[in-house]
Amino acid sequence: MDALTSLFAGFETALTPLNLLWALIGVTLGTLVGVLPGIGPALTVALLLPVTAKLPPVSAFIMFAGIYYGGMFGGSTTSILLNTPGESASIITALEGNKMARKGRAAAALATAAIGSFVAGTIGTMLLTFAAPAIAEIAVQIPPSAKFALILLAFVTISATFGGSPLRGLLSLFFGLAIGLVGTDLQSGQARFTLGFPELLDGVDFVTVVIGLFAIGETLFVATRLRKNSGSVIKLQGNASMSREDWRRSWKPWLRGTALGFPFGAIPAGGAEIPTFLSYTLEKKLSKHPEEFGHGAIEGVAGPEAANNASAAGVLVPLLTLGLPTSATAAILLAAFQQYGLQPGPLLFITNGDLVWGLIASLYIGNFMLLLLNLPLAPVWAKLLNIPRPFLYAGILVFSTVGIYSLNNSIFDLFLLAIFGLVGYGMRRFDFPVTPAIIGVILGPTAENFFRTAMQQSNGDYTVFATQPSSAFILVIVVLALLLPPILRARARARA
Repeated sequence: MDALTSLFAGFETALTPLNLLWALIGVTLGTLVGVLPGIGPALTVALLLPVTAKLPPVSAFIMFAGIYYGGMFGGSTTSILLNTPGESASIITALEGNKMARKGRAAAALATAAIGSFVAGTIGTMLLTFAAPAIAEIAVQIPPSAKFALILLAFVTISATFGGSPLRGLLSLFFGLAIGLVGTDLQSGQARFTLGFPELLDGVDFVTVVIGLFAIGETLFVATRLRKNSGSVIKLQGNASMSREDWRRSWKPWLRGTALGFPFGAIPAGGAEIPTFLSYTLEKKLSKHPEEFGHGAIEGVAGPEAANNASAAGVLVPLLTLGLPTSATAAILLAAFQQYGLQPGPLLFITNGDLVWGLIASLYIGNFMLLLLNLPLAPVWAKLLNIPRPFLYAGILVFSTVGIYSLNNSIFDLFLLAIFGLVGYGMRRFDFPVTPAIIGVILGPTAENFFRTAMQQSNGDYTVFATQPSSAFILVIVVLALLLPPILRARARARA
């Protein structure tokens, strides 16, 4: 009942005219960037960090939540009509949805994706409403040594799951951790890795790092591959709609996709990629029309899209209760919290309950807004795919540069932005995942603080990490996560 009472209080916050306006702006922007290939919600929230620095925190996060959910809705349009998945979680949608579109069933594919996203998003938000406070109550009792071990687990699992190579993921993580160490050590007062630049004594602004690696790096990467990514957009006739047979074949995959997506989003090794592939495999096994898979099966769109959006709600559970991001967008949202001087975790529900519950309530409102935006306006969103990409990415470059300069009016920040932009381009070019680097920058100082606190409480006894049961258990999982994959791969090669 406490969760329901808090949720109703959150609706009082979210339903004010100003916050409703921010929610509408967020879901509209989110759908827009979801439709436009190669942008996505993570890059958009990163671009808006400098602009929203002076907004009230509740309004800013209501808008960010709208962008996050809207990006999931809009991504299906690109996958279905252009056969270009904006993120890896949309690969399955492109596989079946584009085949449906080429058969003249684009309207049904877009409709099942939109309604499935609404169903999964709403159920996922309900699970978030009741799961988050319960986990927060338990998390308050977690000692610093176990919190440090949890962050280590997040580092290892995220590095292993993002990108094609665990080694590249770990190298990206170490790069982010190194950037996070730059600045003055708060305990000793010593300057670390400042290279003699006084501008670096306060550390590297994480907004500059995020926009450089994400926005500038992505723009430069796309600019070098514009001619390779040209594709034909399938025209959409009429609004997104479904027949009675489509409804009959879609509602069970929606529910099964939701059941798969939410728990995977809530664990450190989760994200949306694994549940979407699992959902597709499950629907293929359970379908009465398995011969349609690979040729435009509606279940192959309904299930994975539901899993994708349910995982988006699941990602918010560890972010809000433990301060652990399990996706690129969650990492940017964590940076946004820190921009306002807030640290997500169990105490956030106590110290900033109006913000947390206003954010959760806005997810219900945003989901409803997205359904109204995506079904009748599907032809409008489809036309956005015809925007020339050079104009689009030139605008992102200008917006990024002006936003970073407006933070501190510093030319040095622009110099850093250019460096991180080139690094981001190199990471994309040589298939190094950017997300572990971002998480290293943001969570590195937090991990250092938990480590020092644990050492102070144990009077410098390093064995506290092995003798404290919860931290020891988590560290065993970390070691297994590091050692098991290469051992299994070696055994498979030996058998082959």
